[in-house]
Amino acid sequence: MSDNKVETELLSQIKEVLLKFPKYWEKDVLLRNKVAEDLRNYNQELIKALLSNKLVKDTYSITLDKITIFKIEDFISMLRYKNYWENSYTKYTNEIGLTSEGKYLNYNTDVVLDFPHKDGILEGGMTQEDLGKKEIFYHNVLAKEEIDTLLTPKTFKNTMKYDQYGKHYITSFTGKDNLIIKGNNLIALHSLKDKYAGKIKLIYIDPPYNTGNDSFKYNDRFSRSSWLTFMRNRLEFAFSLLSEDGSIFIQCDENQQAYLKVLCDEIFGEENFVNNISVKMSEPSGTKMAHVSKRFSKMKESILLYKKSDFVNYNPIKISKAEWDSEYNKFLLNFTRKDKDKIDELVNKISDGYIATEEDINCIDKIFEKVSLSSISNEFKKESNNTDYYNWLKENSYRIFRTAASSSVKRLADLKRKIKQNTIFSVLSARDGLLYLVIGDYSEASRSPRVQVLFAEDYLTTYLGDFWGDIPTTGLEAEGNVELKNGKKTEKLLKRIIEFSTNPNDIVLDFFMGSGTTQAVSMKMNRQFIGIEQMDYINTVTVPRLQKVIKGEQSGISKEVDWNGGGSFVYTELFSLNDEYIKEIQISKNEEDLEKVVSGMKEKAYLNFKVDLEKISSKNEGYNNLLLEEKKEVLIQVLDMNQLYLGYSEIEDEQYDISEGVKAFNHSFYQKEGVKDE
Repeated sequence: MSDNKVETELLSQIKEVLLKFPKYWEKDVLLRNKVAEDLRNYNQELIKALLSNKLVKDTYSITLDKITIFKIEDFISMLRYKNYWENSYTKYTNEIGLTSEGKYLNYNTDVVLDFPHKDGILEGGMTQEDLGKKEIFYHNVLAKEEIDTLLTPKTFKNTMKYDQYGKHYITSFTGKDNLIIKGNNLIALHSLKDKYAGKIKLIYIDPPYNTGNDSFKYNDRFSRSSWLTFMRNRLEFAFSLLSEDGSIFIQCDENQQAYLKVLCDEIFGEENFVNNISVKMSEPSGTKMAHVSKRFSKMKESILLYKKSDFVNYNPIKISKAEWDSEYNKFLLNFTRKDKDKIDELVNKISDGYIATEEDINCIDKIFEKVSLSSISNEFKKESNNTDYYNWLKENSYRIFRTAASSSVKRLADLKRKIKQNTIFSVLSARDGLLYLVIGDYSEASRSPRVQVLFAEDYLTTYLGDFWGDIPTTGLEAEGNVELKNGKKTEKLLKRIIEFSTNPNDIVLDFFMGSGTTQAVSMKMNRQFIGIEQMDYINTVTVPRLQKVIKGEQSGISKEVDWNGGGSFVYTELFSLNDEYIKEIQISKNEEDLEKVVSGMKEKAYLNFKVDLEKISSKNEGYNNLLLEEKKEVLIQVLDMNQLYLGYSEIEDEQYDISEGVKAFNHSFYQKEGVKDE
């Protein structure tokens, strides 16, 4: 039997085995990537079925010490490259030259870079939120030398500054300016490298969760491997932008959290993992309660926190306790706010190393000579006009107390009680130098009586842990005057993250900026910010929101931080080249629209030099036989991926007709021609 006949028989038998798995077929087309993915994950059912076929086993396995080893990569290579498996789409791409030596991916000499289409979050470079549908993963083979070209700094255009006077075009940029960039966030991040590497104190991102439910309608239903590739490319580079005392917070839900944690451990180092924070994001109500008989309702998300190095120090946060501790039930009469402040002042001085004097002790004891005791229930009854019991407790917490048992404090009190007749008095420990307040009506026979006085005011708060269940999740639809019910994070959440990990004037980066919550909160908290977003709603939602912040809008955290307006930001866009054609391709609704795009591409687009462009026409039978979506895929692959955006190095090229104003801003941003950062 000839080699060709043997090969045909082998492929036929492989097909026979694979036909037993409907999940690998879409009509009569083999989903080769899905087969490859399952093989690499050692799907036992699939491998067992293949090895049960003698011809397949003889061809794609070896036996060592009676152990059969399946040559998975050889099998995958056959699936990927044999014309036997081609459909009309792949045959046509071969015909016009979209493959290299008959192969889609050459792992030996080329590097596969799966962006910026797939890796730009959006399907085929989508910028409009109504275009999200099934994932399309465009594979592009870029030789090693081409990759550096793709990721070199890009030219910015349409630059303007927004401040209290409105918006106006600018030609210079300083290192103190807030910055918003419209464009692919991976490419934009690389344009920040020279200016911001090692300067970012905080990165917060809320990427697409890979569920298909994102309110902004990102194309967020990727295969897991695609999603992790998409995240890795961004996280690896973003981490390099962090300062040595910087941190990154990544929010996600349960669909990818475990996989993302493993990826982040690899990128950032397990030793730099800080916390997996659980955040309450919804209430137990609505449609989510329809499945309570099947599972617990989903009310939380996760935030993974990593530090850049051991130089990181955070600002601990205290939060109010959810309920009043009923043990705080005693009330001090004839005790004022001023009295409590005087005591606190001395206690704080002692904790800072001050050694209390006899005069200090006498001053505290004198305060308590005039006080008497009551209960909170008796005193609340006297407040006939006060109906909010919890608020009354908080307002009077400085004079409400409880007692705590302490044998060591009792020994100190025993001595002083013989000479001091106060109901409450102070004692100073020679051992630790601390001041204690004690109540003198205890039984001397008790070894450890409840003798120490603890004020409720000092225990109304507790240090924040890794469960955040106290942030409101309802009534936030119009926060920031942005009507996106589920598509934005509350300002209180971002305030907590920024307060914990930064100080005033530090730089905060969010490269999935969405509706601009991170930037709005940063501005209100006197932090410098950078935001990146490629969706078109940046100009209808995000920028208008930040303009309102400048004018002093009062939603969110504004009252809490006493925000009255001010600030500014610079808005700019990556200078589009082929990216514009990608948008036009994606919004084409029919063959006629697409034909117009093809005509424009033939005139001005930067095309893949391997492509036989004359065969991309309605007159070509191969092209004509493709579905509309397949034609779109072909056209996007025809475009040169290195020419999505104009590189800064090409800004002086006369063919692009760049204005002097655009040149001046870019030179200022990239510190060229003697321009220095301020």
